[in-house]
Amino acid sequence: MAQQGDSWSSCKRPAEVVRLRRKRARNVVESPGASGSSSASGSSSATPSFHSQSTSRGKRRNPFLTWDNTVSRPKKVLVKDGDGEDVGTFIKLMSAEKTSGDSRSGPPVDSSAEKSLSEDNPLLETEEQHTDNLLLKNPLAIAPVSIAPVSCAEYPADWSLKTRVIFTSPESLSWTGQPKAQEEALGLSNSCRAKFTMLPHNLQEPRSWSDVRSAFQQCLVYWQHPSLPWLSLFPRINAEKNFSGKNMPWTQDEAVHESLVKEWSISLSSLYSLLKVGLCPYFYVCSYQFTVLFKAAGLAGSDCITALISPTTRGLREAMKTEGVEFSLPLLKERRRISEQHKSIQQGEEEMENENKDFLQVDEDYQNWDEEDDGCSQGEDDSLSWLKEIGIQDKLKKPECINIQLQKEAQTLSLDHKPESAVCVEGSHSFNLINFLINWKSVVAAAGSQTGLPPTLLAPTAFRGATMNVLKGRSVNVKNLVDCTYQNISSLELTGPILPSSLHAITALLQTAQKGNFSAALYTHTPTAVMNIETCRKRCTKAVGDLTHCGLPPASINHLQQPSTLGKTTLTHLAMNNYSYTWNIG
Repeated sequence: MAQQGDSWSSCKRPAEVVRLRRKRARNVVESPGASGSSSASGSSSATPSFHSQSTSRGKRRNPFLTWDNTVSRPKKVLVKDGDGEDVGTFIKLMSAEKTSGDSRSGPPVDSSAEKSLSEDNPLLETEEQHTDNLLLKNPLAIAPVSIAPVSCAEYPADWSLKTRVIFTSPESLSWTGQPKAQEEALGLSNSCRAKFTMLPHNLQEPRSWSDVRSAFQQCLVYWQHPSLPWLSLFPRINAEKNFSGKNMPWTQDEAVHESLVKEWSISLSSLYSLLKVGLCPYFYVCSYQFTVLFKAAGLAGSDCITALISPTTRGLREAMKTEGVEFSLPLLKERRRISEQHKSIQQGEEEMENENKDFLQVDEDYQNWDEEDDGCSQGEDDSLSWLKEIGIQDKLKKPECINIQLQKEAQTLSLDHKPESAVCVEGSHSFNLINFLINWKSVVAAAGSQTGLPPTLLAPTAFRGATMNVLKGRSVNVKNLVDCTYQNISSLELTGPILPSSLHAITALLQTAQKGNFSAALYTHTPTAVMNIETCRKRCTKAVGDLTHCGLPPASINHLQQPSTLGKTTLTHLAMNNYSYTWNIG
């Protein structure tokens, strides 16, 4: 029992062992000889043998000490700014970490070896000091350049029709609610007169907010024909459920139907006349099977009137050819160009793979095949020579010609109802297109829920037979979860045929009212998603026509005059932060 008690008394607690090892290492570095004698005289019976071994070998070397772990690997530290947002700053921490406050057990790193390394590489100490100074002064000073989304003062023009837009902002949007009677009347009157007021930068006064509400009512106005209160005439494509079960008096009375179509023809002619003289910038013709966008000269970088039809079918294209309406297929040309490039690349790869083969034998085989083909062709000509004698050879088609024609027809049929079927009409042929739409009977549905109803005409300015309509708006306040906390977010939802100029006018107004901070989710009418493709053959290098009296704000005119850069895509999301735009396309 006495022996067992002595063994227990010789045991040391972990904290005491760590303390002794630190003291022993410090004494070895300072004076190796003195440390051995002092430790041998001052320690218990269990420690002299340990100290005698360490002092007999002199300075102990850490077997795990290498260049890699002497200078520790760089550690990535994520620095956050004052707002708590990650800024992606990575700071390199060097290995000269002081071990005076470290309580981890284990063999210590030799400070003399570390000192020798720093002497061999003097840049290590200076780099460490420089990094520490930067970290203490300004952590963001050594931050790399972050790749942020492209932000601009303006977003690209989007010629597609929007069916719905949802705006959100940290600032209140309650001012977009029900206006006063005087404010609504002023906004509608300014819209008819094409009068635009400059909004003040300081919106603290109640009178200034009254001007903002009037301007907002002016932005919601659009003109439509026909306008039937009990029917929603936009959208028209794939909208049979909106017309089923509704009262259609023109289907029962032919006189009503003829009157409806006649008034529609007059309105369409009026729109084109206004477009030609620059009093209407653009308008849409929305039928049950396609949509047409007419743009005045000078818009979207074009030097002439352009019209874009999407989607189309083979029957529509053949009817346009018959009536003398010349058109082009921009997306089909682009697809053919890309396919030809792919074919050329594939042919180049095949040639490189076959460059070691016997080309002489291949050429000989092709020559033999050509001779046989020539013989067959000569035989066919001889066998059909009797048709020439009776004078009907030119009226008959050879089987090869029939096969080629069938292949072309199959290609045209595969385009129907696809984005590649978009048709572009330019210049004077746009007038032929107007006459074609007026006289073509198939422009009005002959069966179905939209029977006898002419297409819907939409424009940002007034025209003959048009009805003034406004977009439907609804503003609510919601709470959004941001960083584990709920924040108040104000929301505004607009529904209806949202024209490109209306979207731009609303965003310009929100830029001032919401202090440059808002976002918008955009919902596109799918058939009009290809309206952003490049349609003009050449860009206009100078101003064409005079659009100052077209009824749009000057900022919107400048916005729509820019060439379209979206191609087959459309805007799906807009965000303004600190008066700079970012956007997503889809």
